[in-house]
This record gives sequence, structure tokens and C-alpha cells, in this order.
Amino acid sequence: MSRSHGPDAFLDPRDTSAEVIREPRQSDHPEPSREQGQGSEPQEDGRLTPSRASEPTQPRSAEPRETFLVRGKTYRLRPSEIRTLTELGKFRAVASKDLQEFAYDGDKDRAKADVQNLVRQGLVAEKRIPHSDISPRRLLTLTRQGHLVLTSTKDVRTNQAIHYGFTKPREAHHDADIYRMYYSAASKIEQQGGRNLRVILDYELKKRVYRDLVKLGPQRESAAKKKEVAERHGLQLVRGKIPLPDLRIEYETQEGEMARIDLELATEHYRGRTLAEKVRAGFSIYAHAQDATGLRRVMDQNELTAEILSL
Repeated sequence: MSRSHGPDAFLDPRDTSAEVIREPRQSDHPEPSREQGQGSEPQEDGRLTPSRASEPTQPRSAEPRETFLVRGKTYRLRPSEIRTLTELGKFRAVASKDLQEFAYDGDKDRAKADVQNLVRQGLVAEKRIPHSDISPRRLLTLTRQGHLVLTSTKDVRTNQAIHYGFTKPREAHHDADIYRMYYSAASKIEQQGGRNLRVILDYELKKRVYRDLVKLGPQRESAAKKKEVAERHGLQLVRGKIPLPDLRIEYETQEGEMARIDLELATEHYRGRTLAEKVRAGFSIYAHAQDATGLRRVMDQNELTAEILSL
């Protein structure tokens, strides 16, 4: 899916307009209308202190909750709920059904109980968001307070960015689709012995690449210089632009080496030029089943050779 990151002519165009879905007030702190990920570094005075008291022993499927104190506020969280905060933070928006399927192995009751607790404490927002092509979906995202609590736990890797807040509906649904795409690719990586997977969204790659291009000054018109920037970030220069994937997964191979894979979620709206750039950039192309036939036709018309993987 193409998303504009501004007027920059050097990057693949992607849309991040200011239209937002506003959060209802769920805590003592107002929610920002829109936020990019702030990373996973602990925030000042945001250290998380677990209490030693816990609930009576419960079945394994219902882990006991511990009490945590963050900036004078108390939260009661299970380990599974902290993992859910992490899932939402890595991808910005996740569909409720997909969270149940992947993070809870299909255990709907457990997922529902955890999400309700997180929403009740103002750490997660849940919205029924309209979609232009399909029925509305219930999506989840971290709130600002959820971001603070999660980064304070220090359970998130320091090099894993954490995002919070809904963007406009189209972008929120796209982020949710990326979550499914991630698990399709991650399962293959893990089957081959890959571990310590790290998620990098296009927002993060865009900031890094654009920062380096700006440093070039007048030389950023140079194809050779742009190619150097692209290669520095593991990307390629295609027709004078640096295409960005929707998602990058970095991981450690079975042999202990670092590897990465770039993924693109293509839709029926992709035209030949756009799809060609993504293929030539070396991205793995994923698509919904209903879009795959049209995309293959576009590829045939443009003499492109690449596998379209189904979500």
C-alpha cells in the first residue's frame, strides 16, 4: 500500500495526512490526536515498580496479575497483558480477531479478558473503524498512557520502536493488515531456525533514509549519492527513488548471523510502475486473496517475475 511521507521526491510516496480518529478520554491524561512511535527507551520518571503481592494461584490460562506503580498510578497486569501491549505497540494497530488468533492461539475468552482489563485501565483503545472495501473492523492500539507503561516495563528490546494512537481509518486498517503479514513471514523464519525477530515499520525506515538524504544538501540530486544512502540502509535505488517496504523484519539466523527481509502488502490498486518498483527493490510481495489475481495480471503485463504470497 502506498503511503506518502511528504513532498520528498527521493522516497517512495506514502500518505500520512493529519486526519485522525480521536480517542475517548480513558485516563487522567488526555490522549494525543496522533502520534508517531516514540521508540522503546524508558521515559523520565517512568520506571515501573512491581509489587510482591499477587493474586491467589489461578489456572495457567489465567495468570495472576501483579500490581505495578508508574508515576504514582497503580496498574494490575498479567504477563500476557504486557505481551499484548508489546504486540500493539510494535504494529500501532491490530485487529481484535487477529490478536486472538496469533497472540492467544485462538483463545478468545482469555484475549477478551485481557483486552477488557487493558481498556479499563486506559492502556489500550478499541475502536470499530469503517473500511471503504470491507465491513468495519474492531481495531486496537496503545494509548499514550499504555505507551508509557509499556516502555517503563523494560520488557521491550531497546532497539524496538513502540508506536501508539490511531491514524486515519485507511492507515489504521493497513497497519492491522501488516500484523497478519508479519505472522505469515515470521512463521517461515522461525521454521528455519530464525530467532530474536525485530519489527521495523516504514515510518522508521523513512525517517532514517530521509535524514541521510537531507544531509547530502545539493548532492541529494546525485544518483550515486542516493544509491550510497540506499545501500547504507539495506535498500536499493530504483528509477531514481528509494522504495520503502511496508515492513522490515530483522532476525538472527540459526548460525548466529544477522539477516533481514523486506515485505510489501500490495493491493488491487497497485499499477504496473508501482508494483515494478517494489519487485525490483527485492521486496517479498504479499496480498489478500481477493487482490492476488489482479496483481498477477499486472505483473504479467509488465513482464515481472515474483511470487505473490497470500495472507
